[in-house]
Amino acid sequence: MDGVETLQQEALGAVSAAFTTAELRELELKYLGKSGLISGLMREIGKLSAEERPAFGQKVNAARATVQAALDERVEALKGGELDARFGAERIDITLPSRPWRSGLQHILDQTTDRVKACLCGLGFEFVEGPELEQFAYNFDALNYPPDHPAMDEQDTFYVDAPGLSDKSDTSDLSDKGPPDRLVLRTQCTAIQGRTFEKRQPPLRIFTVGRTFRNEAVDRTHGHTFHQVDAFMVDEGVSMAHLKGTLGAFVRAMFGDEVKVRFRPDFFPFVEPGVDYAISSPKLFGGRWVELGGAGLVHPKILQNYGIDSEKYTGFAFGLGLERIPMMATGVDDLRHFLENDLRFLEQFR
Repeated sequence: MDGVETLQQEALGAVSAAFTTAELRELELKYLGKSGLISGLMREIGKLSAEERPAFGQKVNAARATVQAALDERVEALKGGELDARFGAERIDITLPSRPWRSGLQHILDQTTDRVKACLCGLGFEFVEGPELEQFAYNFDALNYPPDHPAMDEQDTFYVDAPGLSDKSDTSDLSDKGPPDRLVLRTQCTAIQGRTFEKRQPPLRIFTVGRTFRNEAVDRTHGHTFHQVDAFMVDEGVSMAHLKGTLGAFVRAMFGDEVKVRFRPDFFPFVEPGVDYAISSPKLFGGRWVELGGAGLVHPKILQNYGIDSEKYTGFAFGLGLERIPMMATGVDDLRHFLENDLRFLEQFR
């Protein structure tokens, strides 16, 4: 009986001296747990006589109840203070400015693509897409390329061995320069012409924007991967005047209302006559003429290859490198910056 009283007083003293609820949890395990000092006294009951056992059991249970009540009371007393301390430590000053959200930004080439689409769609052109892994026939044969054209050289084109992936379209009547199912990474978005003429008849106003690939030395003005805008229109009575008017509206939308367009004769296999076109603006390049791309009237042979009456229908086509638009508008002089994912460069165009 004296041992029970001693442990009870010891436990009550420890509870009074505790300053945290964590300490109280440890004391509860120490004295009242399954193997605690007070609970463990019940294992001694077998050593007592039958007459002593009831009184001893009652004494132990009373001690447990007393200590448990003291623990509960002390927990309630400490809990409020601990919560206040925790809330104080975690207090937020709502008068401080918030942390800025980290947000993404649209890539400058995507911004330029959106502007191109808005302009050409506004002029009545329809946006279409073609595959980047293209058939040899659409990339070259359908566009009237002669066998000795420099672009046919293995050094300029990425040829791809992919048996079973080729579309077995019947292009044998176009040329015998290469197997119609041979695959290349498209060197120009103009490949969309053959795919369109194969399925649709004039009148047509079509444009596309996409990635192209050429096996060229990578330097400030060239890269193995770049983007192109390519557009064409086929209808009755289409002339160079329509081409010049369309290009004028396009470059003014891209560079400002002061821009002028100049044509000079040039050769491209898929147009006749062919021209390169340059632009001039007092706000850009010191007013000098700068070449932007190539254009011309769609070659009659291309129309005839797809069963389009070249006596009734004529058309124009033009293309340019998409990167040239932001390069010329902002003074960027290195094509490689656009694909290097350097945030210091890209965030200038937020």
